[in-house]
Amino acid sequence: MTAEPPAAQSDSLANIAPRDKAEILAQALPYIRKFHGKTIVIKYGGNAMTDPELQADFAEDVVLLKLVGLNPVVVHGGGPQIDAALGKIGKKGEFIQGMRVTDKETMDVVEWVLAGEVQQDIVGLINVAGGKAVGLTGRDGGLIRARKLKLADRDDPSKHHDIGQVGEIEAIDPSVVKALQDDQFIPVISPIGFGTENESYNINADLVASKLAEVLKAEKLMLLTNIKGVLDKEGNLLTDLTARRIDELIEDGTISGGMLPKIAGALDAAKSGVNAVHIVDGRVPHAMLLEILTEQAYGTMIRSH
Repeated sequence: MTAEPPAAQSDSLANIAPRDKAEILAQALPYIRKFHGKTIVIKYGGNAMTDPELQADFAEDVVLLKLVGLNPVVVHGGGPQIDAALGKIGKKGEFIQGMRVTDKETMDVVEWVLAGEVQQDIVGLINVAGGKAVGLTGRDGGLIRARKLKLADRDDPSKHHDIGQVGEIEAIDPSVVKALQDDQFIPVISPIGFGTENESYNINADLVASKLAEVLKAEKLMLLTNIKGVLDKEGNLLTDLTARRIDELIEDGTISGGMLPKIAGALDAAKSGVNAVHIVDGRVPHAMLLEILTEQAYGTMIRSH
């Protein structure tokens, strides 16, 4: 029998008196009122995506947000699932500067894992929790137009790496997402774009979520990850940051490595009109709901100014 994580033990609702439950709901009211009718784009990845209990919590959170009048849009990743599927066909994932090299065979695997297995799992979980989810890829309704990414070498910018069918976003047409939202559906989007020759492109899910949040003029962009949020050099959580402060933290090396692409997308979204970007610890049960509907910070919030 596996031990319950500490967060889950303290989150048990059975011990809370009815009056306290009512108090908790009442405290969420100002936030529900403030965000009613607003769009929230959620990048779903990390542990929250692979742990069955956290998967169920996530689906419940998304359904609850929709029921209280917010408009959640889910963009999902799937790196570990892609690696597992490649392993089954005897192929090893190759990365250059953190980007997956995607030849034709790898692209086929990426498409059936993301748009098939992973997306349909999420759609099913949300539907079981009482929502009405619909799965989309960039092809549906011409949602994500992409072109081949030219990856400049980190040390010699004049040199470029060919990493195959990895794309950068040319344009996002959100009309299919808006139509689904208006009909009370919850869109679940796989980060696959298409090019002028109808070719497919694998796109970083953080970038798709950030760009979609900009285009939809979302109130919030939530990035569910496997970290507490942005930490200072002493390892303390920085709960509230401005775009300017983020630039300083990148400059002095506090933010580096794998956090850079995540933060870059978040920063672009914050500077392009998304009111707040939250980097949330997806390992905490119901972290997303706690971040949106309470005062308590469960990650780092990046404000536009």
